[in-house]
Amino acid sequence: MTTVVSSTGAAVPPDVPPPVSTSRVPPRIGSTRGAMVHRTAVARLVDSYRAIPPGAGVRLAKRTSNLFRPRAAASGPGLDVSGLTGVISLDAEGADGAGGPTADVQGMCTYEDLVAVTLPKGFMPLVVPQLRTITLGGAVTGLGIESTSFRSGLPHESVLEFDVLTGAGDVVTATPRGEHADLFTGFPNSYGSLGYAVRLRIQLEPVHPYVALRNVRFSSPEELADAVALIARERAFDGEEVQFLDGVMFSATEGYLTLGRWADDVPAASDYTGSEIYYRSLRDRGRDALTAHDYLWRWDTDWFWCSRAFGAQHPLVRRVWPAAKRRSDVYHRMVGLENRYQVAARIDRWRGRPARERVVQDVEVPVGRTAEFLRWFLDNVPMTPVWICPLRLRSTGGPLGDLPDGARPWPLYPLRAGETYVNVGFWGTVPIEHGQADGDVNRRLEEALTGFEGHKSLYSDAYYDKDSFWARYGGETYPALKERYDPQARLLDLYAKAVRRR
Repeated sequence: MTTVVSSTGAAVPPDVPPPVSTSRVPPRIGSTRGAMVHRTAVARLVDSYRAIPPGAGVRLAKRTSNLFRPRAAASGPGLDVSGLTGVISLDAEGADGAGGPTADVQGMCTYEDLVAVTLPKGFMPLVVPQLRTITLGGAVTGLGIESTSFRSGLPHESVLEFDVLTGAGDVVTATPRGEHADLFTGFPNSYGSLGYAVRLRIQLEPVHPYVALRNVRFSSPEELADAVALIARERAFDGEEVQFLDGVMFSATEGYLTLGRWADDVPAASDYTGSEIYYRSLRDRGRDALTAHDYLWRWDTDWFWCSRAFGAQHPLVRRVWPAAKRRSDVYHRMVGLENRYQVAARIDRWRGRPARERVVQDVEVPVGRTAEFLRWFLDNVPMTPVWICPLRLRSTGGPLGDLPDGARPWPLYPLRAGETYVNVGFWGTVPIEHGQADGDVNRRLEEALTGFEGHKSLYSDAYYDKDSFWARYGGETYPALKERYDPQARLLDLYAKAVRRR
């Protein structure tokens, strides 16, 4: 048995699993699939792609999505990804020369299924996005983030290589310094407009049984932003190591950072899959602890705080709502039904209430401008709470090697190495005021974000004109990538997907 050393310096045997979660919904148990099964699945995918006639729409035939922009329906059958939803293999000892534990994972594997394999072996991906049904391929071709991002960057920064079914119908392997190095750096934030990831080799890190938490209150956005900058620099706060960092702003005078660290023992572990609700605990508990499994999915049970829109936080409703159905994909399907049938919107019209605009966005702002942005947002968009999640690109230890400060290694989402950013997430609806149009609040957000030197993710509504869009999202690089990997333009381009909702 090989022993690895965690980031805290403690020895962790890779084949010793953490204790079973105390939550009412037991963690899933997964298994690896093997290379032969994977090759068969890739062959089916390629065949299904080549069977789609030129000019026909291309889509993935998968049951879940974490996009929040409406899309035109594609005609014809979707791509067969049914066999690409698991873990191929796990290398706990780094025998492949990666210098640490890795996993080969299929592109449509959800993080829920991925950690069901890695956690019992004592590992997890370096960044585990907060919603269970986000897929690894989706987090790389889109953007994912979580509380380890202030030290481990974004999910694509722990990918060592990946195979992509390109728009040309070929499966190519992209590595940082190989023939397809341009695709390796250009694939993140391309949202399936260049191709689809079918296999990704990712770095893993060792876990401990628990995550011990401290919820620290701040009375202003300025105090909170200063603390983020300090923690990102020192990896510590008030003499305690910090390995997980995110938070919530409830108002201009009430914000919290949750500081986490690995722990082998805790006095007691909380359970937020039952009657208690995680985000409310930030106000009530200065100290807390969760099992590693429950920490990873702490936000999923109530979709952060968005489950309140469905009544799932009401004590009586919660008592009868099955715990197994309190999860983000269930809520997402309910939103999809509302978008389709407009039941709530019809009731609002019947009651004489104004129509509402969806404002579902995640934005990244340099930490030095974060307090200004938060104050602008709280003054201009009547929506709280907001999520706070710091991030820094990996300047060392990532697949691209050491990066100088100021470098922009990922051209379609050009964050700067050496800079601390803060992801601000806000998800809900606001009333459309008299004389305003649907989309006006989102447009004002986009305009303001530019003034704060920020960027926003493209999983939701976007309103940029073409010139503004390409100035922000790799317009100097993207055309050459599109020409090389999708010369017949069988896949929609990034602007058509993100802004034109096709």
